[in-house]
Amino acid sequence: MSSNYSVELQGPAPWGFRLQGGKDFNMPLAISRVTDIGKAAKAGIAVGDLVLSINGVNTDSMNHLEAQNKIKGCTGKLNLNLQSNVRAEAHRAQLPYRYTITYVHPAAAADPVSGHSRGRPTLSRYTLTLSDPHSVVKVISC
Repeated sequence: MSSNYSVELQGPAPWGFRLQGGKDFNMPLAISRVTDIGKAAKAGIAVGDLVLSINGVNTDSMNHLEAQNKIKGCTGKLNLNLQSNVRAEAHRAQLPYRYTITYVHPAAAADPVSGHSRGRPTLSRYTLTLSDPHSVVKVISC
């Protein structure tokens, strides 16, 4: 299920997202990347959302460069009408956010007589769970 929504981003750029598609690609204009702490992310824009209009101008007949120039021309504020898709809505609903950290332990100390390593590197995996994707995490060594 998809739903339409509107956002107003306060300028100036950067807006915090990247576009893909356009009439010249025979694809609808869509959000292909969102900067984690950028203006677009804070407004709830997600990867996969379709761009229906830019500052009130319908994007159905826009090629990629026209859309890009329309966005670049916005200095004060940028109004977007978007359509979220199922994948983007599922991503927004994913709580908690989970990250896996892999640490490679170096090989055991070398044998003082032969100089050869006594062990092989080992891996440790840690899972970090956050309720908010914008949480700040400080990693310290143990």
